Amino acid sequence: MAGHSKWANIKRQKARVDAVKGKTFAKLSREIIVATRTGGPDPAGNFQLRTAIDKAKAAGFPNDNIDRAIAKGSGQLGSEDALEAIRYEGYGPGGVAVLIEALTDNRNRTAADLRSAFSKNGGNLGETGCVGWMFEQKGVVTVIGPVDEDALLVVAIEGRAESYELTLIDEDEEGAEVYCDPADLEMLSDTLTANDYTVSQVENRWIPSNTVNVTESDHARSLLRMMDALEDLEDVQSVTANFEMADDLMAANLS
Repeated sequence: MAGHSKWANIKRQKARVDAVKGKTFAKLSREIIVATRTGGPDPAGNFQLRTAIDKAKAAGFPNDNIDRAIAKGSGQLGSEDALEAIRYEGYGPGGVAVLIEALTDNRNRTAADLRSAFSKNGGNLGETGCVGWMFEQKGVVTVIGPVDEDALLVVAIEGRAESYELTLIDEDEEGAEVYCDPADLEMLSDTLTANDYTVSQVENRWIPSNTVNVTESDHARSLLRMMDALEDLEDVQSVTANFEMADDLMAANLS
């Protein structure tokens, strides 16, 4: 999972930069709206909404915007265009498998935008199912701060975790990512918090079952540009790919 975690760290850093520019606000708002429609407007009884709110606050999303998104999701601000969750699949340069989750009110627009982002960077949007079988969804709780592995293991097992991985959060801060079945995500998050771990992120994430090792600079550059182009699309909520790349190659080709 090392390469996947490395890209996840880069996305966290990029999200904060984008938040300053206001680029992520529409995505965060949509996530809160959908969570509210799915489980109701009370965060105390809606784990998906509570997680979306925490994510929004971490990105600097104003409280007024959060309240407005909840109001939209609960129908208090009148009718809104229906947002639907759609998963798209495709291939990047070098045969890298790419899985995309989107929230959209216009399938045709979203598909056209995705197809353009793929084709301009040496990839192609595929049919449903073409790469999905290479990924498995897991719940992931990210904790920050120095970690005692023995202590973490005991608490993780109590919270029904399946595995964990020590990692550097934001390049210089120690931490760990703890993995579980998506159905156990709330329990794992609550258990870690109750045992005084600092939880920085709670999410469902697609984990690749196999990876493609990218070693050529041209492929690396096109692939990273494609990932950026896909994630910059307003309808896109998450992008996952099954590549591994050396740190120096990734650093040299990040735009």
